[in-house]
Amino acid sequence: MSNNKYTIQEFLDHDSETFSYVVYCNATKKAAVIDPVLDFDYKSGRTSEVSVNKIADYIDANKLTLEWALETHAHADHISGAPFFKQRYNAKIGIGQCITKVQDTFKALFNLEKEFLPNGTQFDQLFNDGDVISLGELSFSVMHTPGHTPADLVYVLENEAMFVGDTIFMPDVGTARCDFPGGSASELFDSIQLLLSKPDDTLIYVCHDYPTEGRGHRCSVSVKEQKEQNKHVNTSISKAEFINMRETRDKDLAMPRLILPSIQLNIRAGEAPPEEENGTRYLKIPLNQL
Repeated sequence: MSNNKYTIQEFLDHDSETFSYVVYCNATKKAAVIDPVLDFDYKSGRTSEVSVNKIADYIDANKLTLEWALETHAHADHISGAPFFKQRYNAKIGIGQCITKVQDTFKALFNLEKEFLPNGTQFDQLFNDGDVISLGELSFSVMHTPGHTPADLVYVLENEAMFVGDTIFMPDVGTARCDFPGGSASELFDSIQLLLSKPDDTLIYVCHDYPTEGRGHRCSVSVKEQKEQNKHVNTSISKAEFINMRETRDKDLAMPRLILPSIQLNIRAGEAPPEEENGTRYLKIPLNQL
């Protein structure tokens, strides 16, 4: 999507069905990447850079200056590719201030090394609700949208487009689960109402799409379409009905395939744990805990 002010280019990782975005100011070529994905083969424990290199090729081809790698939250279904962009372009990695709550929870679950401090310093910038991020002649305003996790953020571009992470999905898919530690169906409903209070023509850019039969992947949808058609949170569904639906549905959902490796890396801003005495880095699998 492009207009006279900015360009939004989506990139779909088919393995995790994750959308990443490059957003840039047309006048200055200053850019941000949102929710980039590092490829991970669970069976071998190997990472690769196919997805981030596609984004890098686009950045280089368009002669962009990448200033930010922005995370909407600590993802449980893919590993963040943000460190790639920090190393290659010196981009700053940003996430919500409440990531410290997520870090504290999972430091305890994985019994992480004492040197790992759940204070958010692994990231370059922690954002609070209402913060503004400048990008050339553009600006993002930050909305704290807890529910899926305590730390979810939405980045609102020029009051015209919202990058919502997992706060809401396409209308025929509905909404994200709320049963991760610190999640709340009540808070998610309230967060979604903030999104749906925006003008009808505001575009919502999702982080994931899981197409139902008869359509391909979509990355964006209008507020109007969500209000009229989202099967979980349209204007005819009350908060109590939503909470009951979401909590009942979540009880039967399996854990995401990549939750164990993803969380351990993503609370570290995508970096791997420190090397052990043999020079190898390891991830942990807690037994009978999730």
